[in-house]
Amino acid sequence: MRLLLSMWTRLHRPPALTGARLCSGARGGPLAAGEETLIRCSSPDLLRALGSQVEVKTAFITEEEEAALLGELEPGLRKKRYEFNHWDDAIHGYRETERERWGEASEQVLSRVRSVAFPEGCSLLGPVHVLDLDKTGYIKPHIDSVKFCGSTIAGLSLLSDSIMRLVREDSKNHWLDLLLPRRSLYILRDQARFSFTHEILKDEESVFDGERVPRQRRISVICRNLPD
Repeated sequence: MRLLLSMWTRLHRPPALTGARLCSGARGGPLAAGEETLIRCSSPDLLRALGSQVEVKTAFITEEEEAALLGELEPGLRKKRYEFNHWDDAIHGYRETERERWGEASEQVLSRVRSVAFPEGCSLLGPVHVLDLDKTGYIKPHIDSVKFCGSTIAGLSLLSDSIMRLVREDSKNHWLDLLLPRRSLYILRDQARFSFTHEILKDEESVFDGERVPRQRRISVICRNLPD
């Protein structure tokens, strides 16, 4: 199954990043407590300009909620093989699925994701997308297709910490690295979605502010809204 066939487009080579610094000031003010060290960027002005278009919420789910999600996902994922040759070379070492029906505990988690990430009454893409990256897997820089994906993406990170890199498509010296701790929620909106490429770094490149961030197998549970 090639669920990403119509979702992803335009691959890019990652730039050589310069001018690294820890950034705060999302939404023009301080980040939430404990989140001020989760975003590393080319300049504080960039993060202020993006505001709430980029968010990382740590400990968004509990260990028990993560276990409930994994309990539903693992039986189906185990039946699939990891793929190392994506149709457009966008992902390496992955398997994926979509899921519409969830148990009560998982549905409560997803309802919380939707209430935090999307405005009330927003039309969401039906099934929830689940992407399972092998320890050796990674996602290359890309921008999602505007034809099939709306202005917002929200993803839960299960099993592993990871680093997501955003680079402005028309100005490679404008970039952000997001540290996505295990059980966190990331949200990308509007300009952060369609003016910046995003990627998940491979294990050997997984360094944040000079510190190694080991990448294990990672499952992301992703909600999107429909295009306008």
